[in-house]
Amino acid sequence: MWCHRLSYLQRRIQDLLRRRVTHWTLQQPHFKSLLPLTVHWHHTASKSLNCAWQQHEDHFELQYANTVMRFDYVWLRDHCHSASCYNCKTHQRSLDTASIDLCIKPKTIRRDETTLFFTWPDDHVTKYDLDWLVRNSYEGQKQKVIQPRILWNSEIYQQAQVPSVDCQSFLETNEGLKNFMQNFLLYGIAFVENVPPTQEHTEKLAKRISLIRETIYGRMWYFTSDFSRGDTAYTKLALDRHTDTTYFQEPCGYNNYDRSVINTVPYDVVHRWYTAHRTLTIELRRPENEFWVKLTPGRVLFIDNWRVLHGRDSFTGYRQLCGCYLTRDDVLNTARLLGLQA
Repeated sequence: MWCHRLSYLQRRIQDLLRRRVTHWTLQQPHFKSLLPLTVHWHHTASKSLNCAWQQHEDHFELQYANTVMRFDYVWLRDHCHSASCYNCKTHQRSLDTASIDLCIKPKTIRRDETTLFFTWPDDHVTKYDLDWLVRNSYEGQKQKVIQPRILWNSEIYQQAQVPSVDCQSFLETNEGLKNFMQNFLLYGIAFVENVPPTQEHTEKLAKRISLIRETIYGRMWYFTSDFSRGDTAYTKLALDRHTDTTYFQEPCGYNNYDRSVINTVPYDVVHRWYTAHRTLTIELRRPENEFWVKLTPGRVLFIDNWRVLHGRDSFTGYRQLCGCYLTRDDVLNTARLLGLQA
């Protein structure tokens, strides 16, 4: 008997789908012992909108814009943008997240054009734009297109013939700045040419894309070979591949020179560390993974310390070099203001 009824329900569902019903609810009152949960599906199919949702016990499932999304009910209540829950001028919450019932579920859900309306147990109503839900869902974020990055080596970079950006274009036009940022995001390095070889002009260039980060070296560092400074960087010796400021609370990355004594892990883990270190060093020192550049006066190099290591060969003679550290958040924000998905 129950098989016959189930077969009937399946045929009924298929019939409803063929008719493209705007909203439908399926209930199975005679089968609570076999199917304990009542299934609620709401389906919209039209030339302008194709949307379906299902209200589960602990989450809300939405199918829209070719994306299947799942939202926790607490998350939905927490992201209410009504006047009492969100300050649209400051873009900050007014709602106390800790006051939300962790077992909250909506009383009702309805749709009006491209907006979903949730009525909560206290009769508070939250509305969500469908496109907003897509943009801010976990599933939507996974599909989000970011500015492409290239995993490159010396051959790939040289064959790409990446153009440098002229100093005047970099400083005076958004187009020049955007071209620079595209190169920087793509490869982790970028060049600006024809910069007057002074500390002042180098600082002006840096401030075009970010605040300059104050460090123990000051805002702008400027040095020649001077071993009295107690730093290998201030000598004529070669520097192996590294990133800077590994001794900071927020370091830029890996540096083989500034390692402290390894004394916080047992001996067997220490040996594993040296094994991993050897593997990494071999890869870093492969000739195909090295890209050698001779810097000349007027040529400025920007390096993403989270992606690209740098170093130098030993040299003779006299050399002057100036530079600074930039705040990563500001660099990425500049890219976003130029329309790049950084």
